[in-house]
Amino acid sequence: MADLDSADYVRHLRSESRRFRDVLASCPSGTRIPGCPDWNASDLLWHLAEVQWFWARTVRTRPAAPGDDDAGPERPTSYDGLLAAFDDWSGELAAQLESSDASEKAWTWADDQTVGFIQRRQAHEALIHRLDAEQAAGSVTPLDARLAADGVVECLDVMFGGCPPWGEFHGLPHHVRVDLSDVRESAWVQIGRFTGTNPADDVHHDEDDIHVVADPGVEPDACVSGPAGAVDAWLWRRGDDSEIHVTGDKAVYDHFRLAINHPIT
Repeated sequence: MADLDSADYVRHLRSESRRFRDVLASCPSGTRIPGCPDWNASDLLWHLAEVQWFWARTVRTRPAAPGDDDAGPERPTSYDGLLAAFDDWSGELAAQLESSDASEKAWTWADDQTVGFIQRRQAHEALIHRLDAEQAAGSVTPLDARLAADGVVECLDVMFGGCPPWGEFHGLPHHVRVDLSDVRESAWVQIGRFTGTNPADDVHHDEDDIHVVADPGVEPDACVSGPAGAVDAWLWRRGDDSEIHVTGDKAVYDHFRLAINHPIT
Protein backbone atom coordinates (compact mmCIF):
# COMPACT_ATOMS: atom_id res chain seq x y z
CA MET A 1 0.00 0.00 0.00
CA ALA A 2 1.64 3.23 -1.17
CA ASP A 3 1.98 6.19 1.19
CA LEU A 4 0.60 9.56 0.27
CA ASP A 5 3.24 12.15 -0.58
CA SER A 6 4.37 15.14 1.48
CA ALA A 7 2.07 17.61 -0.22
CA ASP A 8 -0.90 15.31 0.40
CA TYR A 9 -0.11 15.04 4.11
CA VAL A 10 0.23 18.80 4.55
CA ARG A 11 -2.96 19.42 2.57
CA HIS A 12 -4.85 16.96 4.77
CA LEU A 13 -3.29 18.45 7.91
CA ARG A 14 -4.63 21.85 6.92
CA SER A 15 -8.13 20.66 5.97
CA GLU A 16 -8.61 18.30 8.92
CA SER A 17 -7.33 20.93 11.37
CA ARG A 18 -9.67 23.53 9.86
CA ARG A 19 -12.66 21.22 10.20
CA PHE A 20 -11.63 20.33 13.77
CA ARG A 21 -11.48 24.01 14.67
CA ASP A 22 -14.76 24.92 12.97
CA VAL A 23 -16.65 22.13 14.72
CA LEU A 24 -15.29 22.97 18.16
CA ALA A 25 -15.88 26.70 17.66
CA SER A 26 -19.63 26.00 17.67
CA CYS A 27 -19.48 23.37 20.42
CA PRO A 28 -20.00 24.22 24.14
CA SER A 29 -16.67 24.04 25.95
CA GLY A 30 -17.94 21.45 28.42
CA THR A 31 -19.16 18.95 25.82
CA ARG A 32 -17.82 15.47 26.54
CA ILE A 33 -15.65 13.69 23.94
CA PRO A 34 -16.89 10.11 23.30
CA GLY A 35 -13.49 8.88 22.02
CA CYS A 36 -11.66 10.39 25.01
CA PRO A 37 -14.19 10.16 27.88
CA ASP A 38 -12.02 12.04 30.37
CA TRP A 39 -11.93 15.12 28.11
CA ASN A 40 -14.37 17.85 27.26
CA ALA A 41 -14.24 20.12 24.20
CA SER A 42 -11.81 22.51 25.90
CA ASP A 43 -9.46 19.64 26.73
CA LEU A 44 -9.58 18.28 23.19
CA LEU A 45 -8.94 21.72 21.72
CA TRP A 46 -5.98 22.27 24.04
CA HIS A 47 -4.58 18.79 23.34
CA LEU A 48 -4.34 19.26 19.58
CA ALA A 49 -3.21 22.89 19.95
CA GLU A 50 -0.37 21.82 22.26
CA VAL A 51 0.57 18.88 20.02
CA GLN A 52 0.74 21.12 16.97
CA TRP A 53 2.74 23.73 18.92
CA PHE A 54 5.26 21.04 19.94
CA TRP A 55 5.79 19.69 16.43
CA ALA A 56 5.95 23.14 14.85
CA ARG A 57 8.72 24.03 17.29
CA THR A 58 10.46 20.70 16.67
CA VAL A 59 10.53 21.23 12.91
CA ARG A 60 11.58 24.86 13.31
CA THR A 61 14.41 24.33 15.84
CA ARG A 62 15.46 20.71 15.04
CA PRO A 63 16.59 19.73 18.56
CA ALA A 64 18.62 16.55 19.04
CA ALA A 65 15.89 15.61 21.53
CA PRO A 66 13.40 17.51 23.70
CA GLY A 67 14.90 18.70 26.96
CA ASP A 68 13.42 17.46 30.22
CA ASP A 69 13.05 21.06 31.40
CA ASP A 70 11.49 22.41 28.20
CA ALA A 71 8.55 24.55 29.24
CA GLY A 72 5.47 24.13 27.10
CA PRO A 73 3.00 26.92 26.40
CA GLU A 74 0.62 28.09 29.09
CA ARG A 75 -2.96 26.95 28.59
CA PRO A 76 -5.30 29.89 27.89
CA THR A 77 -8.02 30.35 30.46
CA SER A 78 -10.86 31.10 28.02
CA TYR A 79 -12.35 29.10 25.17
CA ASP A 80 -11.75 32.00 22.78
CA GLY A 81 -8.12 32.00 23.91
CA LEU A 82 -7.84 28.30 23.16
CA LEU A 83 -9.25 28.83 19.68
CA ALA A 84 -6.81 31.68 19.02
CA ALA A 85 -3.85 29.61 20.25
CA PHE A 86 -4.93 26.72 18.03
CA ASP A 87 -5.17 29.02 15.01
CA ASP A 88 -1.63 30.31 15.58
CA TRP A 89 0.07 26.99 16.23
CA SER A 90 -1.83 24.97 13.63
CA GLY A 91 -0.96 27.53 10.98
CA GLU A 92 2.69 27.50 12.02
CA LEU A 93 2.89 23.69 11.94
CA ALA A 94 1.45 23.53 8.42
CA ALA A 95 3.81 26.27 7.25
CA GLN A 96 6.87 24.61 8.79
CA LEU A 97 6.01 21.23 7.27
CA GLU A 98 5.18 22.74 3.90
CA SER A 99 8.56 24.49 3.67
CA SER A 100 10.58 21.42 4.75
CA ASP A 101 11.65 18.42 2.71
CA ALA A 102 10.33 15.08 3.94
CA SER A 103 13.82 13.58 3.90
CA GLU A 104 15.29 16.20 6.23
CA LYS A 105 16.45 14.99 9.64
CA ALA A 106 14.22 15.85 12.60
CA TRP A 107 13.75 14.36 16.05
CA THR A 108 10.73 12.10 16.55
CA TRP A 109 9.83 9.51 19.18
CA ALA A 110 10.00 6.77 16.53
CA ASP A 111 12.78 5.01 14.61
CA ASP A 112 12.02 7.27 11.64
CA GLN A 113 13.84 10.54 12.43
CA THR A 114 12.64 12.61 9.49
CA VAL A 115 10.28 15.46 8.72
CA GLY A 116 8.31 12.98 6.61
CA PHE A 117 7.34 11.02 9.72
CA ILE A 118 6.03 14.21 11.32
CA GLN A 119 4.08 15.16 8.19
CA ARG A 120 2.37 11.79 8.12
CA ARG A 121 1.80 11.46 11.88
CA GLN A 122 0.32 14.92 12.22
CA ALA A 123 -2.06 14.49 9.28
CA HIS A 124 -3.47 11.43 11.03
CA GLU A 125 -3.47 13.12 14.44
CA ALA A 126 -5.63 15.89 12.99
CA LEU A 127 -7.89 13.38 11.20
CA ILE A 128 -8.69 11.35 14.31
CA HIS A 129 -9.23 14.38 16.51
CA ARG A 130 -11.45 15.93 13.85
CA LEU A 131 -13.53 12.78 14.20
CA ASP A 132 -13.49 13.24 17.99
CA ALA A 133 -14.81 16.78 17.59
CA GLU A 134 -17.53 15.73 15.17
CA GLN A 135 -18.67 12.86 17.37
CA ALA A 136 -18.94 15.26 20.31
CA ALA A 137 -20.96 17.71 18.22
CA GLY A 138 -23.10 14.99 16.60
CA SER A 139 -22.08 16.03 13.08
CA VAL A 140 -19.83 13.25 11.75
CA THR A 141 -18.67 13.49 8.14
CA PRO A 142 -16.86 10.76 6.15
CA LEU A 143 -13.12 10.25 6.45
CA ASP A 144 -11.17 10.67 3.23
CA ALA A 145 -10.78 7.09 1.99
CA ARG A 146 -7.17 7.39 0.82
CA LEU A 147 -6.04 9.13 3.99
CA ALA A 148 -7.93 6.62 6.12
CA ALA A 149 -6.36 3.70 4.24
CA ASP A 150 -2.92 5.12 4.94
CA GLY A 151 -4.08 5.67 8.51
CA VAL A 152 -4.91 1.99 8.92
CA VAL A 153 -1.34 1.05 8.00
CA GLU A 154 0.13 3.83 10.15
CA CYS A 155 -1.97 2.79 13.13
CA LEU A 156 -1.04 -0.88 12.82
CA ASP A 157 2.63 -0.23 12.05
CA VAL A 158 3.46 2.78 14.25
CA MET A 159 0.87 3.07 17.00
CA PHE A 160 0.44 -0.65 17.72
CA GLY A 161 3.29 -2.45 15.99
CA GLY A 162 6.39 -0.41 16.73
CA CYS A 163 9.26 -2.17 18.52
CA PRO A 164 11.52 -0.09 20.81
CA PRO A 165 15.27 -0.82 20.72
CA TRP A 166 15.18 -2.42 24.17
CA GLY A 167 12.66 -5.09 23.11
CA GLU A 168 12.19 -7.87 20.56
CA PHE A 169 9.30 -9.07 18.44
CA HIS A 170 9.02 -12.86 18.21
CA GLY A 171 6.88 -13.66 15.20
CA LEU A 172 4.56 -16.63 14.92
CA PRO A 173 3.78 -18.31 11.58
CA HIS A 174 0.33 -16.73 11.43
CA HIS A 175 -0.92 -13.73 9.50
CA VAL A 176 -3.96 -11.46 9.42
CA ARG A 177 -4.85 -9.64 6.22
CA VAL A 178 -6.74 -6.36 6.59
CA ASP A 179 -8.77 -5.67 3.45
CA LEU A 180 -9.98 -2.14 2.77
CA SER A 181 -12.94 -2.73 0.53
CA ASP A 182 -13.53 0.75 -0.87
CA VAL A 183 -9.93 1.38 -1.96
CA ARG A 184 -9.24 -2.27 -2.86
CA GLU A 185 -6.01 -2.44 -0.91
CA SER A 186 -4.77 -4.69 1.87
CA ALA A 187 -2.35 -4.60 4.78
CA TRP A 188 -0.68 -7.72 6.18
CA VAL A 189 0.04 -8.27 9.86
CA GLN A 190 2.09 -11.02 11.49
CA ILE A 191 1.11 -11.91 15.03
CA GLY A 192 3.64 -12.72 17.72
CA ARG A 193 4.91 -11.62 21.11
CA PHE A 194 6.87 -8.65 22.33
CA THR A 195 9.38 -9.10 25.15
CA GLY A 196 11.83 -6.74 26.77
CA THR A 197 12.63 -4.68 29.84
CA ASN A 198 12.22 -0.93 29.61
CA PRO A 199 15.38 0.68 31.03
CA ALA A 200 13.44 3.83 31.92
CA ASP A 201 11.37 2.12 34.61
CA ASP A 202 12.78 -1.45 34.74
CA VAL A 203 9.35 -2.88 33.84
CA HIS A 204 9.47 -6.19 31.95
CA HIS A 205 7.04 -6.74 29.10
CA ASP A 206 5.84 -10.05 27.65
CA GLU A 207 2.67 -9.56 25.65
CA ASP A 208 0.78 -10.27 22.44
CA ASP A 209 2.02 -8.08 19.61
CA ILE A 210 1.81 -7.51 15.85
CA HIS A 211 4.08 -6.35 13.05
CA VAL A 212 3.07 -5.04 9.66
CA VAL A 213 4.79 -7.12 6.98
CA ALA A 214 4.90 -7.37 3.21
CA ASP A 215 2.55 -9.84 1.54
CA PRO A 216 4.08 -13.17 2.65
CA GLY A 217 2.73 -15.04 -0.35
CA VAL A 218 0.57 -17.38 1.73
CA GLU A 219 -3.11 -17.56 2.55
CA PRO A 220 -3.99 -15.45 5.60
CA ASP A 221 -5.06 -17.27 8.74
CA ALA A 222 -7.73 -14.62 9.31
CA CYS A 223 -9.12 -11.64 7.42
CA VAL A 224 -10.51 -8.36 8.71
CA SER A 225 -12.35 -6.29 6.12
CA GLY A 226 -14.35 -3.10 5.79
CA PRO A 227 -14.25 0.39 4.28
CA ALA A 228 -11.03 2.27 5.06
CA GLY A 229 -12.72 4.95 7.16
CA ALA A 230 -14.61 2.40 9.25
CA VAL A 231 -11.48 0.29 9.85
CA ASP A 232 -9.38 3.34 10.76
CA ALA A 233 -11.99 4.58 13.24
CA TRP A 234 -12.41 1.07 14.69
CA LEU A 235 -8.67 0.65 15.24
CA TRP A 236 -8.58 4.01 17.04
CA ARG A 237 -11.63 3.07 19.15
CA ARG A 238 -13.62 5.85 17.52
CA GLY A 239 -16.03 3.49 15.76
CA ASP A 240 -17.86 0.24 16.37
CA ASP A 241 -17.54 -2.99 14.39
CA SER A 242 -20.83 -2.69 12.49
CA GLU A 243 -18.97 -2.41 9.16
CA ILE A 244 -16.12 -4.76 10.11
CA HIS A 245 -16.21 -8.35 8.88
CA VAL A 246 -13.99 -11.11 10.25
CA THR A 247 -13.31 -14.54 8.74
CA GLY A 248 -10.82 -17.32 9.38
CA ASP A 249 -9.10 -18.72 12.45
CA LYS A 250 -10.72 -17.27 15.57
CA ALA A 251 -7.64 -17.86 17.75
CA VAL A 252 -5.44 -15.89 15.34
CA TYR A 253 -7.99 -13.08 15.17
CA ASP A 254 -8.28 -13.06 18.98
CA HIS A 255 -4.48 -12.68 19.25
CA PHE A 256 -4.63 -9.79 16.79
CA ARG A 257 -7.50 -8.18 18.70
CA LEU A 258 -5.68 -8.44 22.03
CA ALA A 259 -2.58 -6.82 20.52
CA ILE A 260 -4.57 -3.77 19.37
CA ASN A 261 -6.79 -3.56 22.43
CA HIS A 262 -5.17 -0.41 23.80
CA PRO A 263 -6.69 3.08 23.92
CA ILE A 264 -4.68 5.71 22.04
CA THR A 265 -5.17 9.46 22.00
